[in-house]
Amino acid sequence: MPRVLAFAAALLVAGCAEMQFQRPDAEAEFELSGRIAVRFRDESSTGNFAWRHGARNDEVMITSPLGQGVARIVRDGESITLTDAEGREHRAADAEALTEKTLGFRLPLAGLADWVRARPGPGPSQVRKDGDGRIAELEQSGWKIEYQEWGGDGKLPARMKLTYPGIELRLAIAQWK
Repeated sequence: MPRVLAFAAALLVAGCAEMQFQRPDAEAEFELSGRIAVRFRDESSTGNFAWRHGARNDEVMITSPLGQGVARIVRDGESITLTDAEGREHRAADAEALTEKTLGFRLPLAGLADWVRARPGPGPSQVRKDGDGRIAELEQSGWKIEYQEWGGDGKLPARMKLTYPGIELRLAIAQWK
């Protein structure tokens, strides 16, 4: 069974417990939550996500549309751990390889912390701005990020589309802290 189908199946049969952040928020630079849609080839699935980001750590939770746990991704320094719906832990040096292996799609955690704040991360990038001077499109690390809608303050994105060869991720950010 293709991995995105396994991700979709996990969304349907995930355990009953609702995921909560386990790491302290004292070092958090931001916290956000919203919806995620994943398309890989002809397959697609949707769910919710919550993310707490700090300079040295991250905690991302992906849940079913009903709030049942699908995956928890924790970055602690250079170590990445993904705990799946069955409680199995998977480890890797980078989140993209780990999420592709276990969930069937790449989650660009390293660049995403900058991209959700509407700025390029370290390294080469191409940026196209809109009439208001905000980033409309950004290309970096093989990803194309399109900023589709902005939050009430006009500074942080509310909807984004990220594409990588064969993959499309859509983020609808409902809440920023």
